[in-house]
Amino acid sequence: MTDLASTPPATKAGTATRRKKGGMARLWLLIHGWIALPIWAYLFFICVTGTIATVSHELIWLADSSVRASRPAGLEERLGADALVAQVMEQRPDNRLVNVVWPVEKHFAPTVTVSDPEGRQATLYVNPYDGRIQGQASTVGFRYFIRALHGWLFMPWTSGYSWGWYAVTILGIPMLGSLITGILVYKKFWRAYLNPRLRIGKGARIFWGDFHRLAGIWSLPFVAIIGVTATWFLLEGILSDNGVTLSTSGIPTVLPREVLPEVTHRSDLPQPSLDALLATAREANPGMKIDSIWMPSNAFSPIELYGRGSIPLFFESAQISPYDGEIVKLRQLSDYTVIEMVTTSMYPLHFGDFMGVWLKVIYFIFGVLLCMMILSGMLIWTKRTARETSAYLRDRRDLKLEPAE
Repeated sequence: MTDLASTPPATKAGTATRRKKGGMARLWLLIHGWIALPIWAYLFFICVTGTIATVSHELIWLADSSVRASRPAGLEERLGADALVAQVMEQRPDNRLVNVVWPVEKHFAPTVTVSDPEGRQATLYVNPYDGRIQGQASTVGFRYFIRALHGWLFMPWTSGYSWGWYAVTILGIPMLGSLITGILVYKKFWRAYLNPRLRIGKGARIFWGDFHRLAGIWSLPFVAIIGVTATWFLLEGILSDNGVTLSTSGIPTVLPREVLPEVTHRSDLPQPSLDALLATAREANPGMKIDSIWMPSNAFSPIELYGRGSIPLFFESAQISPYDGEIVKLRQLSDYTVIEMVTTSMYPLHFGDFMGVWLKVIYFIFGVLLCMMILSGMLIWTKRTARETSAYLRDRRDLKLEPAE
């Protein structure tokens, strides 16, 4: 075995020079590598929680039978809005209706939110066939928890957007940067679609390197969607916290006093037919698929109906007077500005929540692929950094053992 003592003087001098030259630069590069590891881990955590959040509603459906729209024997037709609410009010006679929500996926039970005389609200899972209350949603359910953890790290919202919101959405910038640089580094990447290469049995480094490149190539559209939407969420928070609004919806609608009936108590106000309201809204906007009705919060507020338009990425609405059943405001896709259309589409695009369960499954698969890509990159980076650190420490030890000239 050759050591430095038997090495010719010229070679020995060159080796020492190479070790000493850039010694501090080499050290800083290693420090940089280790500091990057927590960022890798943080990004991995955000992507894992986001992947789970995509199918959080479906996970609840699997775990909790009360959220399922199970059809009892002998019943074929679903109840209309009036019949559904009437059944709930029979079971909660002292409560007041707040809203009714019909999920996009028909296998989920609709929810009816009610308020008791003390003002406490409860969201109830209701069987759509017989109106039976199947359960009650918790204040902080799994879906809210995982989306809050993913979206703003469960940090409080005090004045303006949560700091956690910024800590998460800022990751959209390096995600887009990695997408662009990855395309630039991997020349003619499209060939991997026709001839994918994943070498197994040639060592962990080669396997994870191939997997990282292959996962990145197949995930390009998904990474682009997540990166763009996350970056937009960052801009949205900045604009909102600086008093800049992108909405053209205008001020809240207030009904004129003249249309209010003369009553002595709120309970004496006429109760409009929800089925009639749905029919009125559908007649005014046949393309709107209504999925929620919100009752007025006070005597001067209209009833609000929301639903997806002909393009499922966008929501439309109708506001109807509870006293005469006339539409007081209709907001359609044609009323949106281009920037509002972009803003409205960001949330459904980010979670794949606009075309049913099968799109969510596709998002989940690509989310898992993205998480594995980040994990593989973290493993490659860690192994490389650990190897370089070991070499650096070995070289420093050898320098101390060299005899003085």
